[in-house]
Amino acid sequence: MRIVIDAMGSDNHPAADVAGAVMAAHTFGDTIILVGDEARIEAELAQHKTADLSLEVKHASQVITMTDKPGDASRTKKDSSMHVGLNLVKEGAADAFVSAGNTGGILAVATLHTLRRIRGVQRPALGVVFPTPTRPMLIDNGANADCKPDYLLQFAVMGSLYVSRVLGIDNPRIGLISNGEEEGKGNSLIQESLPLLQASGLNFVGNIEPKEFLQGAADVGVTDGFTGNIMLKTAEAIASTMSTMIRDALMANPLTIVGGLLARSAFKKVRQQLNPDEVGGAPLLGVRGPVIVGHGRSNAYAIQQAVKQARLMVENDVVAAIEEGLRSA
Repeated sequence: MRIVIDAMGSDNHPAADVAGAVMAAHTFGDTIILVGDEARIEAELAQHKTADLSLEVKHASQVITMTDKPGDASRTKKDSSMHVGLNLVKEGAADAFVSAGNTGGILAVATLHTLRRIRGVQRPALGVVFPTPTRPMLIDNGANADCKPDYLLQFAVMGSLYVSRVLGIDNPRIGLISNGEEEGKGNSLIQESLPLLQASGLNFVGNIEPKEFLQGAADVGVTDGFTGNIMLKTAEAIASTMSTMIRDALMANPLTIVGGLLARSAFKKVRQQLNPDEVGGAPLLGVRGPVIVGHGRSNAYAIQQAVKQARLMVENDVVAAIEEGLRSA
């Protein structure tokens, strides 16, 4: 495959992005195209062993930063790494695009200036797979803070198709994230979305609370991007805080230190399972090309794993599946 990485995306760009590209090229054997400031990218590449790797550099003179207003920057920075990289996918010169940059910027550039939306899609959405044992997908995870019931219905369709194709789950269970299981619970958005999902023909299991989502009550949890983003960040914060608290408790005295050493392998396994870097990024579903959006604080390993997610989208032809699914919905 030919995978584009936005080398100016992460908070620690281009170091983390370039290191992740090198790791991905080693691991998967693909051609990785690094887009951004050519001189800075080449300087970073010089610090790695790349002789046997297929790495290309494509210059982009501008960067859409985390503090830029997405709409304005997408119009004024037409030579940004996002524009250049996404255009490579649009033109067929690359198979997928990966960026740990400004989420709103990626969304604006992809939908308004390059790839465009799949026909019939009202709003593209981010669908993140949670790193818990049942690996449920939460959609939307930040692309759309304000939503209408019709949007949530389409999120459910796109999430169902992704989980079916990529995770191999037949007839995925769809749950509507709410503050209670009862049909009368939730705000107006939840209450108006419920009958649409009930009549959708999807395997809809009703309202589910966040705790049920994490415990595997559904394969896809549907919500607006504001709620979904808060859910994800809260879950990440709790996992990190609990890890710190457990480590401090184990270091409290010699007896607990010995107990911690005996259980070290178990703790390591759980920590790895809950590590968001293992997922790498979230697919942006609803645009005409595979796009993976990573966290701004992504390290090299997270960038590599984001490339893995991009490869899964390409291998399973997720874009075509969504196009066909929406035509028949």
